Amino acid sequence: MLILTLLVASCSKNKESVSSMEIKDITPKNHYNLLIVESESCIYCKQLDKDMRENENLKKALMGIDIHRLLYESNAKVRYKLEREEGISQENEVVRMLGVNSFPYLIFYDKDGKIILRIPGYMEPKTFACVADYVKDNEYKRKSLQDYLKDKKCA
Repeated sequence: MLILTLLVASCSKNKESVSSMEIKDITPKNHYNLLIVESESCIYCKQLDKDMRENENLKKALMGIDIHRLLYESNAKVRYKLEREEGISQENEVVRMLGVNSFPYLIFYDKDGKIILRIPGYMEPKTFACVADYVKDNEYKRKSLQDYLKDKKCA
């Protein structure tokens, strides 16, 4: 009888933890947001993460930007609002919806979920910092990224 009671208690406890699982939220809260789509086996994703933790200029440039991450292989629930789409789905489904097929993949978006800029692939910290400034300084409304990077001698 004691074993049966413990089994029922452990099953009901397990059921409770599944229903209260946290949903990742990548909906925009700040004026500027950055979504980084990664893959488990991506070495460039790991390097980008290291750059973001260790490079002081890049850390400074990213201040004021909310950073979110999605994992290509994950089926965890995520709440999103990007472009005209919003809802709750699985991470891998949101990645597919966004048309991401290379890693890392960076998507800058505004507080309304409007995508400002998509960057497929890894960037060196200096270039990445310039791209963050390009977005934060609203330069994307005035000139192309290529012209901005050239003018700022970032590339």
